[in-house]
Amino acid sequence: MSLTLHSATLIDGTGGDTITGAKVVVDDGLITSVGAGPSSAGESLDLSGLWLLPGLIDLHTHLGLAEPDPPGWMPAAVVAAQIFRNAELCLEAGFTTARELAGADGGLREAIDTGLVRGPRLLPSGPLLCQSGGHGDASNSPWTSAIDHHHGPQVNTGGIPGLTQMSAVCDGPDGVRLAVRRAFKRGATQIKMCASGGVVSLSDSLDDTQFTVVELAAAVQEARARGTYVTTHAHNVHAIRNGLEAGVACFEHATFLDEDTAMKIAAADASIVPTMTVAVLMAGKAEEWGIPEAVLPRLDGLRDAMAESIRLAYRHGVRVGSGSDLTGPEQVDRGREIALKSEVVGPMEAIISATRTNAEIIRMSDRIGTVEAGKIADLVALDFDPLREPEKFADQSHVVLVVKDGHVVKDTRHRA
Repeated sequence: MSLTLHSATLIDGTGGDTITGAKVVVDDGLITSVGAGPSSAGESLDLSGLWLLPGLIDLHTHLGLAEPDPPGWMPAAVVAAQIFRNAELCLEAGFTTARELAGADGGLREAIDTGLVRGPRLLPSGPLLCQSGGHGDASNSPWTSAIDHHHGPQVNTGGIPGLTQMSAVCDGPDGVRLAVRRAFKRGATQIKMCASGGVVSLSDSLDDTQFTVVELAAAVQEARARGTYVTTHAHNVHAIRNGLEAGVACFEHATFLDEDTAMKIAAADASIVPTMTVAVLMAGKAEEWGIPEAVLPRLDGLRDAMAESIRLAYRHGVRVGSGSDLTGPEQVDRGREIALKSEVVGPMEAIISATRTNAEIIRMSDRIGTVEAGKIADLVALDFDPLREPEKFADQSHVVLVVKDGHVVKDTRHRA
């Protein structure tokens, strides 16, 4: 398929200056020229008055955690429909690639890749790996009896195979190896672990560390054997340091960084993926979401702490990615992460974080993340100036055109 997009203002994701009146030519799913050169022989789209960006990337998704609390009450068909809806909403928000860090497994990826479901290019982790009694252990939930209808007699083998599983409990390096191997069997492209306590955990605190260095290292070894990596949920610096010692490549949230740990992350060429959106939404919707009262104090100052960690990471040259951490049905706030990060590091850097930097973290920068000749044609057009009005990223109706793999998958440019 041939396609030309012309007359847009281009932010190419490289960090270079914007290009007015830009023309991007696409053939067979790849960008063949940017800014000059002949138009293709196929379809031509006039993007006058619009801003053109690389396809956005969300590195912390839970498309497969689509059930509202308490989980376990929906029929499997309804759960599947909610998951497919989340995948579609993700794509329509301009996110053409998503890294799934607990929830959907390789089944959703296959459904998207075969064209049965509209959604982003998906990099599933399968279940997040957690220790007994740690963050993610579903048996800690007050709704254990409801969860059991999906989980069966063993938490480790729960979920709906081929669709979704929230977590897998494993203990000791051998238990971790088994859980990692099972995750890869179900289509994982990387592994997600919980190395610290969590915000909504009832059995731990944000200061806790979880999994030993030896356990984390077992997962890293298994991932490296398959040419991939481990990322960990890690709010505190002790969890991050354990992860660095074990060879973990990426740290989710990284809420409470300090100078020394930031320098260690940079020295290890590791990355962090802050998730400001979920911190803001949880604080504003605690009652609506049924967040236990016992953990509400943990929400105080969470956003500010994460913002300061982001600033600290940038000062020390840490690679800082972008993720939303949305859960539940109807996930419509995905672009809010770019809006919130714009307040901390500026709009251009927030855009680069959600495009080029994210592509580097998932080791796909040779294929996606920037608008350059030879890259996969993932592109989004906005009806606002993202450098002047980044807050509009929070409303996905402003994403008026989405191109994935050279195919137009959303086009609302001419709607009133």
